[in-house]
Amino acid sequence: MTTARDLVLIALTMPPGELTGQGDLSLALAGAEAIDLLRNGSLRLERDRMVPGPQAASGDPLLDQASASLVRQEPYETVDDWLWRRAEGLVSAYADALERAGLVVRSHGHALRLLSGKAVLTDSQERRAAEERRASGEPVLAGLLAALGQLSDADDSLLGDAVTTVLAAVGDAVVQLEAVRLQRDVENAAFDNVWRGW
Repeated sequence: MTTARDLVLIALTMPPGELTGQGDLSLALAGAEAIDLLRNGSLRLERDRMVPGPQAASGDPLLDQASASLVRQEPYETVDDWLWRRAEGLVSAYADALERAGLVVRSHGHALRLLSGKAVLTDSQERRAAEERRASGEPVLAGLLAALGQLSDADDSLLGDAVTTVLAAVGDAVVQLEAVRLQRDVENAAFDNVWRGW
């Protein structure tokens, strides 16, 4: 169950500027965790509601934390609500975990920031496995990368309904986040124009 880790490792190999930001990646990481929870039986979907299953240790502390944070009371949480709640600070959590595991190192004594060019990937089996997964067109990873604006020709017909629901929710959340950014930019530009007119 390494979808989120693989996603971060792939994101770090992309040329600067191909990912729109940490918020987008955080949303995709939350989606990756949900998909891994679906696959290990810790979660099932009833329409768009995330119904927790039995908690089982996965061996991945962040995935276990995700499982423990599932809302366990009806009416349960929607996938959309989960993405926005779980995404908070998730890139930083993965940066710390990757550094502890020796998969990334700080560049020139800077603080470790995954998308700022200050993180350097080490040559590891995990990195090679993530790159092989991407190259193979594995549909889950390809779907998450597509939500982040990366072109994908993977066959998503092999995905189940629950995984497709999560991937669609990630795509919608990334679009919503971009809309918020654009609105903020328009409001800031309007505010600047008002001040210049005085």
